[in-house]
Amino acid sequence: MVTRLAILGATGSIGVQALDVVRSNRDRLRVTALASARNASALEALATETGAVTTVLQERDGDDALCDLATRDDVDLVLVATPGIAGLAPTLAALRAGKRVALANKEVLVTGGHLVAPLAGGAGERLRPVDSEHCALWQCLIGERIENVSRVAVTASGGPFRERELGELATVTPDEALRHPTWKMGPKVTIDSATLANKGYEVVETHWLYGIPYDRIDIVVHPESVIHALVEFSDGSVKAQLAEPDMRLPIQYALLWDRAPSPAARLDWSRVRALRFEGAPDDRRYPCLTAVLDVARSGDLAAMIGLSAADEVAVARFLRGEIRFDEIASYLRRGAALGSAQRAPASPDLGEILGIDRAVRTALEAAPALA
Repeated sequence: MVTRLAILGATGSIGVQALDVVRSNRDRLRVTALASARNASALEALATETGAVTTVLQERDGDDALCDLATRDDVDLVLVATPGIAGLAPTLAALRAGKRVALANKEVLVTGGHLVAPLAGGAGERLRPVDSEHCALWQCLIGERIENVSRVAVTASGGPFRERELGELATVTPDEALRHPTWKMGPKVTIDSATLANKGYEVVETHWLYGIPYDRIDIVVHPESVIHALVEFSDGSVKAQLAEPDMRLPIQYALLWDRAPSPAARLDWSRVRALRFEGAPDDRRYPCLTAVLDVARSGDLAAMIGLSAADEVAVARFLRGEIRFDEIASYLRRGAALGSAQRAPASPDLGEILGIDRAVRTALEAAPALA
């Protein structure tokens, strides 16, 4: 049976790799709809190649068009790879319309996990995690009872500055921060991987996808990015999922939802190599990670929405050379405070989430760079 696929964020890093997966599985996947934020020429070329009958250019057609695309009758599965909070509304719309969603957007669960989880029941066929860590957790948990899970761990490479002197982080340039040692990703998630804000987001995602309390979710620094997640069970045994760092593997698993030959690189276990665990990340080196985890554990959803908005503002300012790398964390904490001050309900709905997001962005974008 052929799955009819819509790709939101088709011209970005995940979208491009997803299309590589489609090319290898034309008998099982057919692209019927594509969306891009602003790359009109690339979107048109992809539509011609894939035969997609519907395209949306977000900056031209508006955010509502993403929801319309995600709920079309000729779509079975929606890959949400559009960056930022813009992915939340189409994810909710797709799930409410009975579609399956392959989720490659961290902000959807970071800002709206309390809305998404009840619609999908957590990770599973209807809500398929694309992040390598969450796809790995899913594979480790297949056939297991969640009540037998003692704790889980997502791994972190440590980013490009894992061994940089702390006093030198203030001089990190955008070009340096965009050179991730093991993964090829879009600019926003690459900077978040350098600050490890993304790993905090992955803890939040794990909580919403699998219903695991925050005190049972660990982060382990693993520079090689070969072990993607670990699950420890009540008897002390541990399952881990291993693969070379190639996003096409978790993308394919999410799109097909079973095993199939893949274009991803294979592990060569005849080669001598070391796989290291270096313990938990250093709070001094990764203050953005600490900020995310502090807000997550507080349970203040409005603060988390504000933090996520502030992160987008801060990363954009850093990439434009307006703030230093070591100033990003102060934006996250300021955004959390601004979000909490919005006096939103304990469980904000979509409109309230978007309102908090706009208010925090407006406040931060109007302010001078933070000291």
